[in-house]
Amino acid sequence: MDRRRSPRVEAIFPVRIWGLDSNTNPFMENARATSISSAGALIQGFRRQVRLGELLEVQLGEEKCQFRVVWVGKARNAGELGLESVAAETGLWDINLCRCSQFAAHG
Repeated sequence: MDRRRSPRVEAIFPVRIWGLDSNTNPFMENARATSISSAGALIQGFRRQVRLGELLEVQLGEEKCQFRVVWVGKARNAGELGLESVAAETGLWDINLCRCSQFAAHG
């Protein structure tokens, strides 16, 4: 049973992420946002070590939003992060996620 608070849509968005790594060194890195929702996203292709709870800035095009790290991939999921928007909802993805998920379900 899926306990997520909002529907997810499988998509691939190139994003730029910056913040502080686990050694408190500033970084900026390109990655991919996938499995997106109004409240967060799965980030893939991420090479830095970051701590749970760390705040990161994510940029898609000209839009920016702040996210909190809620999951860090280990072993087979290395290079993945689970992010949750600090704001109630993010307009970063600029699509109607409910409509997209309904379309995908009826595909």
